[in-house]
Amino acid sequence: MSNLPVSRDDGNLPALSAQPLIRLDAYVAEDGSTVVNGHLLTMGGTRPPNEAILDAVAMFARTLGAPVAATVVDRTAQQVARLRVHPDGSSYTIADDEDLPPGRERTEAEEQAFPPLARVERIIQHAQREELHAAFVLASALREHLTLRRGVEDDLSLEARAIEAYMAFLRGDYAVSTVLALTVARIRCRTDLNRAAPEVARATAAWQRLEDASQIATRGEELLYMWERLSAAGLVQHHTHQTMALAVRTRLERGRQYVEAPVERPAPALTAAQGPAAPEDAPLARSRRGLRRFTRWTGRQTG
Repeated sequence: MSNLPVSRDDGNLPALSAQPLIRLDAYVAEDGSTVVNGHLLTMGGTRPPNEAILDAVAMFARTLGAPVAATVVDRTAQQVARLRVHPDGSSYTIADDEDLPPGRERTEAEEQAFPPLARVERIIQHAQREELHAAFVLASALREHLTLRRGVEDDLSLEARAIEAYMAFLRGDYAVSTVLALTVARIRCRTDLNRAAPEVARATAAWQRLEDASQIATRGEELLYMWERLSAAGLVQHHTHQTMALAVRTRLERGRQYVEAPVERPAPALTAAQGPAAPEDAPLARSRRGLRRFTRWTGRQTG
């Protein structure tokens, strides 16, 4: 945890009673891997993720000498928890209506303190060292928090999702990579068709590695629809893209020889003006007061 940024200028520290403008973020993956501010925590023994998060945030509170806010996206509990952690290690959860409003000023302040680019560089470093699980978890954490702050259709959120899809591809999880890349492609097809072709190509590259027949058919039909829509708009000009579009059609036609009827195309997912932008994202319950796993009594000693 020594790499985490801390303030050294006492003149810039907030008053003890002040609510912090900049809120820390934490992420717990489905396998329990835990990230705080873009750093993967080393979990010793059977230490629970919530304890590791509280210890890390309490370290910031002690450095600042003031309570610190944190938002925890916990995929193991399918919840978003919002916390206040005090310098003495005590903590409690708060509801959405008690939290500071997001606002552009606050979002920019949070991202200046913990810039997404620095986090992307850390993800790349892990990937270059072939630490692909760490790279994927860090990419997932970045995407979750950018989406929470900025919305699923924001450019930074989409770029983070594309990075996450690539990390999944590198580690051989082609089903997850396909779902993530398809979500980016689906959003681009709806919001900015001129920028969609590269995203559809990335989704196609992951889809080509799938082996499950039902996934091949379902995802392939959507890819084919995307390619046809791009072609009708005159946006499939690159030779590689033309080859990919033909490969999708050929593979689907070959697969249909072994089924009685073709899979119905999911055209409404692309043509509807309204609707969920990323239906594959599991919905998260909002935080409420008194989540016991994030509650510590005053005077609790932290690591």
